[in-house]
Amino acid sequence: MKILWTDGSAEPNPGPGGWAVIDEETKSPAKLGNAKHTTNIQMEGTALKEAIKYAGNEGCEIHTDSEFWVNVLTKWAPSWEKNNWKKKSGPIKNLELVQELYKLYQENNVKLIWTRGHVGTELNELADTWATKARLNEKIK
Repeated sequence: MKILWTDGSAEPNPGPGGWAVIDEETKSPAKLGNAKHTTNIQMEGTALKEAIKYAGNEGCEIHTDSEFWVNVLTKWAPSWEKNNWKKKSGPIKNLELVQELYKLYQENNVKLIWTRGHVGTELNELADTWATKARLNEKIK
């Protein structure tokens, strides 16, 4: 099982964004990406989606500082799906990303672990650094 660390960012928010997937074994980026106009939430979700795809059938443990996405996948999406992808308070933002990520989460062996961001945790900080580099269009060297 792969152990991965993810992060995403946009600056300003919304604005240019980047995301990163760090492989714990190599302590280096496994995947990076960016978007010209996006949000922090979209980049965090994209990082998780790409981490699951990267792990494939091997399964993965993903460490993320996005408490929002952990809650979406483990608490909220199951009831949203039962209610035909609707919630009482209005439309679900980023619905297409939510649905795609939730399907991947259900179909793969994924363990999500929330970690507090920006407190010096080595691989969380590395994921943040590479998400910023991706936003700035820097490449893996």
